[in-house]
Amino acid sequence: MDTPFKQLKNFRILPIVTIDNAADALPLAEAVLAAGLPCIEITFRTAAASQAIETIARRGDMLVGAGTVLNEENARAAVDSGARFIVTPGVNPKIVEFCLLCGLPIAPGICTPTDIEMALNLGCTVLKFFPAEAMGGEKTLKAIAAPYAMVEFIPTGGINVSNIRHYLGCAQVLCCGGSWMVEKELIRTGRFDRITELTKEALAAAGRAPSLTGS
Repeated sequence: MDTPFKQLKNFRILPIVTIDNAADALPLAEAVLAAGLPCIEITFRTAAASQAIETIARRGDMLVGAGTVLNEENARAAVDSGARFIVTPGVNPKIVEFCLLCGLPIAPGICTPTDIEMALNLGCTVLKFFPAEAMGGEKTLKAIAAPYAMVEFIPTGGINVSNIRHYLGCAQVLCCGGSWMVEKELIRTGRFDRITELTKEALAAAGRAPSLTGS
C-alpha cells in the first residue's frame, strides 16, 4: 500500500474540505492539527483549491490530498500544488493512468461491484465508496466488498459522529471521509475553534486518536 494511504489508515478520519478563500487554508490546517489530526482533503469544487493545497503542503506537517478531481487538468494542478494523493468521485481511466504515471496514489470512487472491477483492472486497490449512506451504508459496503479481499475502502457521503464507528468496524475500511467537522460555513465565518472541537469529537467517535507521525 502507498505510504499516504498507510498514514490515512492510521488516522482513520479524512476531513473533506471545500474552500472558497485560499487565505483560510492556513488557519483551517492549524485548527484540524490542533485537534490532533494531521490530514485533510481539499476538493476541486472551487477556484481556490490549488492555492489552498499548496499553502497546506508547504507546512510540511500535514498530509494533504486533492478531491473531486474530475479531469487531467485538475490532477495536474493537484500534483503541481503538492497534493500527496488524489480522490475522485468515479472511475476515470485517464485520471487513474495519469496518477499512476506520476507515482501519485489515487482512490477512485465506486458504488458497485462493476466499478470495483474497473478500478482493479486499472491497478487501484484503495477505493472511495461514494455516496456511502445514499447507497445503503455499511451493510451495502460489506456486501459488495466481500468478494474483493484485496481492496480497502474510504467510505464518504453522509458519514458523521453517529455512524462513523459502524463503518470503521468494517475490516476493509481504510478510513472514513467526511465534511461535517469542516463545513464551509464554519470556515467562511472564521469559526476555527469550532472546527477543532468538532474534529476532536470525530476522533473520539472513531475510538482512536491518531499518531501525528502516521506510523
